[in-house]
Amino acid sequence: MSTVISVEHATKSFTMHYHRSLKQIALAKARGRQTSDTFNAVEDVSFTVGQGESVGLMGLNGSGKSTLLKLISGVMQPDSGSVLTRGRIAGLIATGAGFDLQLSGRDNLWLNAAILGMSRAETARKLDEIVEFADLGKFLDTPVTYYSSGMKARLGFAVAIHVDADIFIADEALAVGDRPFKRKCKQKMEEIVAQGTTMFYVSHAPGSVRKLCNRVLVLEQGRLGFDGGVEEGIHYLHYDDDDEDTQTADDGLGVDI
Repeated sequence: MSTVISVEHATKSFTMHYHRSLKQIALAKARGRQTSDTFNAVEDVSFTVGQGESVGLMGLNGSGKSTLLKLISGVMQPDSGSVLTRGRIAGLIATGAGFDLQLSGRDNLWLNAAILGMSRAETARKLDEIVEFADLGKFLDTPVTYYSSGMKARLGFAVAIHVDADIFIADEALAVGDRPFKRKCKQKMEEIVAQGTTMFYVSHAPGSVRKLCNRVLVLEQGRLGFDGGVEEGIHYLHYDDDDEDTQTADDGLGVDI
């Protein structure tokens, strides 16, 4: 099995500022108070992922999962260590990423597809499938500036899920919408896994991880706390199956135009 993701001692730091204005900063410094602090969102993380593996990335909120996704997708670079990938990467890691708010949803569909590496011919071939999957109706030809965050995520996910990728990155929190749409997203991801595409999937839902993944990574305050089997990873987190699918989500259609 060839390696498609290699993360070696990766660390990503951010600076948190306690004051916004120059006056507040000056006063804080005059009083000997700290004005900023640096923290590691991802700290000394190492692992490899082989071709065709389906990895569930789990952990509590604030554990560094989104930052790690951005490092793997190339949106961010580590401050130290290395993150190497091989092949085309697709997926959705930020609501509305790459959208031009003044363009219509249809125009942004073409734009996002190009950003993700799809040729014009490939996009044209899959256009009807993407439009049907997004299920935005008449709002598809409305400027994205009027979209709710749910509508942006639906459109972005619909494009990303139809890219012929070697690595697919998915954040369950961004597969927003009503239950039928979320089921459609998960069904499509199951098809991608069955095709042998490498999957990197962030989720808090044990049931989804069991269906989609054959391995679990658990982040704890930016560090890799667990790397192993699915059941062992779920048990490590003490996640309760009864909590699954109780989250509510915006249906993505609550917009005034």
